[in-house]
Amino acid sequence: MGNNIRLKTQGEMDAMAHSGQAAAKTLQALKAASAVGVSTMDLEMLAREVLASQGARPALLNYHPRFSRVPYLYATCISVNDEVIHGQPSSKAILKEGDVVGLDLVAEIDGWLADTAITVIVGNGSVKAQRLLSVTQESMWHGIKKAVAGGKMGDVSNAVQRLVERNGFGVIRELTGHGVGSEVHEEGIDVPNFGRAGKGISLQVGMTFCIEPMVTAGSPLIRHRPGDPWAVVTRDGSIGAHFEHTVAVTEDGPRVLTMLQS
Repeated sequence: MGNNIRLKTQGEMDAMAHSGQAAAKTLQALKAASAVGVSTMDLEMLAREVLASQGARPALLNYHPRFSRVPYLYATCISVNDEVIHGQPSSKAILKEGDVVGLDLVAEIDGWLADTAITVIVGNGSVKAQRLLSVTQESMWHGIKKAVAGGKMGDVSNAVQRLVERNGFGVIRELTGHGVGSEVHEEGIDVPNFGRAGKGISLQVGMTFCIEPMVTAGSPLIRHRPGDPWAVVTRDGSIGAHFEHTVAVTEDGPRVLTMLQS
């Protein structure tokens, strides 16, 4: 394991879980508000309000990662239909019946961050869309179960890939989960959604990272939308789904830091 991976203490994990609750409550509000006639900018503004009410800062707002030439200007990424990730909110993007909508955000409280995402369907949606969302979410949980000390990152990746491909969907290769904690993208940890069990970096107590399957209903090939520095779309126009939790490796197994607590 590289020296640039920052292992978290129990107290730091607790602090991340506090941010995780703010993120989870915000996603819950966005899911409830995702309806016909609502714009993605309406959802963006709601997210800012809910995060503020939780004492949290939207860590994506004006975030400028090393891999981008421009900063991101919103609190959320809202990706519709063939947009897999990093869709930018817009007052012109009005949700319609059957739209598949990815909702992704990062909450920060007192310097500690938690990253989470869900995908929802506006109204009823197609049977294929419903199945895509179900399989993508289930694959995330299969990966989370493998996030145990003494294991390998490949165990996580392989668990995701096997479930997705067994169900006839596409696993995107170019996009991965990542380390998270004091930064949105912490160095030293990548979490691919494909790979071989028993391979990759060793998982140790104190590691915190995002497990986030990004799955397509058709070909797994993707591209950037022309003229948009952020949105990643499927090449064949098929719908995509994205689910994400921030997870900590503990002595007692994986701890999901962005799980909504009752």
